[in-house]
Amino acid sequence: MSLREAPVGYVPIVWNNADILDLAPETAANLVLDEMARLGYDGTQFGRGFPEGDELRRTLADHELRYAELYSALAAGPDGLAPDAGDVAHRDLDRLVAAGGEVLVVAIDGGGERDPWSGRVTEGAPRWGTQAFDGLAALLAGLVERAPDGVTMAFHPHTATWIEAPDEVDELARRLPDTGAGLCLDVGHYLVGGGDPVDAIGRHAALIRHVHVKDVDPNVLARLRAREIDGFGNAVRERIFTELGNGALDLRGVLAELERIGFDGWLMVEQDSSWLHPAEAAAVGRRVLAFALRELDR
Repeated sequence: MSLREAPVGYVPIVWNNADILDLAPETAANLVLDEMARLGYDGTQFGRGFPEGDELRRTLADHELRYAELYSALAAGPDGLAPDAGDVAHRDLDRLVAAGGEVLVVAIDGGGERDPWSGRVTEGAPRWGTQAFDGLAALLAGLVERAPDGVTMAFHPHTATWIEAPDEVDELARRLPDTGAGLCLDVGHYLVGGGDPVDAIGRHAALIRHVHVKDVDPNVLARLRAREIDGFGNAVRERIFTELGNGALDLRGVLAELERIGFDGWLMVEQDSSWLHPAEAAAVGRRVLAFALRELDR
């Protein structure tokens, strides 16, 4: 399958931020889904205020949208996952399956000790040890074993968490082949973490199952790294993630490399916050991505 035929979804966080509730007034799920469908998206991540189970399945069908993913954020500390992380992940897998979802995106919850080190992990941030990575890999293996056919498991490296920098992603990636899980590469978070997303796609080609397409404002990133912005949450308030095509992301390079490796999963456009109206930001993302995909032939 050509990358131009890949399904394109949207992450509704720009309407209803699940982490920083005051960033945008809460928007009803039906309006969010109406706008996604009108803009030509194929699917959605589960969003704040969405229904669950059969009601969600019917609501998405009414909008001719697929349930692309559910994002499962797991609490963790310096020694590894929190004691209830497995319960949360398996609960979220059940929620995904109950409504006909396709990808469980597992991540470490943000904040805590690593938030002040967002964008500058290599400057001496506290790090996970071997046992913490082993524990996460074991949890992912258990999820894969329990997941029904047709459900994909993908881990999402994320800034301000214990797996952000490229070497931390590599440390987990070495364990993933034995688990059956893959990577959800968020190209924006990988950039913030100090990596080159194009390089990551090439090095982890066999593991990349799902992609979040996100651009980064280089000026806000520079301020975060210079400690002029205190932590990732404040960087989101400063709109560190900008409209697709408006930042530091080499979108053409990312898409060309995904095409080269034969990627056939979801391309999920995402922007945590925007100075624009949410629907305007989503419209920019859809049009820029569509243009960039057409340009692959040139």
